[in-house]
Amino acid sequence: MNNVLLSKIKWNEDGLMPAICQDVSTGQILMLAWVNSESLSLTLEKRRVHFWSRSRKKIWEKGETSGNFLNLESVTLDCDLDSILFLVSPNGPTCHTNRMSCFFNEIIHDDSDDFLFNHNFLESICKLIEERKKTGNLDESYVARLFSKGKGRIAKKVGEEASEVVIAMMDSDRNEIIEEMSDLWFHLLVAMVASELSPGEILSKLSQRFGKGGRNESER
Repeated sequence: MNNVLLSKIKWNEDGLMPAICQDVSTGQILMLAWVNSESLSLTLEKRRVHFWSRSRKKIWEKGETSGNFLNLESVTLDCDLDSILFLVSPNGPTCHTNRMSCFFNEIIHDDSDDFLFNHNFLESICKLIEERKKTGNLDESYVARLFSKGKGRIAKKVGEEASEVVIAMMDSDRNEIIEEMSDLWFHLLVAMVASELSPGEILSKLSQRFGKGGRNESER
């Protein structure tokens, strides 16, 4: 630990500094909050992120009520030594809205057909699915028609798409596999919305399993 660098931190007039949390596995920015010297010390000591609550005037450990802790992987100060970056492994969705990241309210969005994949892409699709579920025209929206037929039909559609993936794989047709897997992923997202789940919850579960050397048959 670089204690010399820590001693040079430029706290603001309230003895605070903004702290950005970034997922070490995906690079996604998860949240921004504030730390003081005590919460930073606790973060470094316990290897779990602690913040200072400006509204409650107290230290809080992220995840202390939800269980969605932010496990510390590395710490970096910026060039001016007045803000800090925590690279973390999240235990679950970071945002209280059950999304993986608190940053999901888009101001500028590239609507072109060739926009690049971003870490909020799956959540953006789910948001669109939710909109179609609530306000979609049955004559114009396939998603609205799916929801009108109930969760059972959505579940059946997931099974149908999974079967089509299997068939495509057996035929070894690369383009067909891509098409069918895309259909399956989309219908899984519809199923998530129908089950009131978010992609963040699924990604979090996958991240917990990643690198653990597999699971026993009894655990599946």
